[in-house]
Amino acid sequence: MRAGLPFRGRLRIPVVGAPLFLISNPDLVLAQCRAGVVGAFPSLNARPLTQLDEWLHRLTSELGEAEAPFAVNLIVHKSNGRLETDLELCVKWKVPIVITSLGAREDVNRAIRGYGGITLHDVIHDRFARKAIEKGATGLIAVAAGAGGHAGTISPFALVAEIREWFDGILALSGAIANGASVLGALAMGADLAYIGSAFIATDEARASAGYKQMIVDSSASDILYTNLFTGVHGNYLRGSVAAAGLDPDKLPEGEPAKMDFGTGGEKEFRVWKDIWGSGQGIGAVKGTMPAGELVERLVKEFEAAKARIE
Repeated sequence: MRAGLPFRGRLRIPVVGAPLFLISNPDLVLAQCRAGVVGAFPSLNARPLTQLDEWLHRLTSELGEAEAPFAVNLIVHKSNGRLETDLELCVKWKVPIVITSLGAREDVNRAIRGYGGITLHDVIHDRFARKAIEKGATGLIAVAAGAGGHAGTISPFALVAEIREWFDGILALSGAIANGASVLGALAMGADLAYIGSAFIATDEARASAGYKQMIVDSSASDILYTNLFTGVHGNYLRGSVAAAGLDPDKLPEGEPAKMDFGTGGEKEFRVWKDIWGSGQGIGAVKGTMPAGELVERLVKEFEAAKARIE
């Protein structure tokens, strides 16, 4: 029997609003949590570093115990020079859920467990999943084909099935999920949570440009480009943003994994990332911009309608 989801009773629908690099912010996270889904943001979005302390103070003081918990995403790759300080702040404010990316570290998991927090590590195949659990992660995020940002290439059916053969803990699924029926599908496959990012880019609270939001609305799965050029790690991006940056989407060179860059170096990197827009393949479900709370309402209605169709 699978382990229970400790915060399930605080959710209207089993969804995590994925941490969106440069986009997620306290206003979006608060709107997500109050609407009944887990809200999340990358620690690197708080710039300068002192802002992270302010954001965590605001979230912990404004969210009630009955509302959905929030999460902070930590990049644990060696290229992140802020990791230790950001981790210290997560411990200070007892962040309920910490999402770790690009490497699993025992010391990070141990620090979060020390105050009763949960760590979820994102993985793109079963081998990485096993390593993450061996190093003390509470649960996993299966990042399957079609997910926005740094995505894998394995079908969600295969990836979830392989992980569930040996792991009965918390499992979220990421990959082209943007409507309530897909959330139900994720649960049917064996996940506990659906991990939704791109649909939240086109919300009022998201810190994305009007052009970015409109491109999400106007685009579909065929407009997504998979490349490792921008960070050294393969990810999905909007073709239109790549073309607008003066690059030929069909003739991109390979990136260099040894030179990963997640925008920690200053305003130059920040400007580059602002112009290249990440997105997953599920954006065909996004028909317009709206408040985050309305998006959650849509997901709930679609989820219930999908359940009714199969019952």
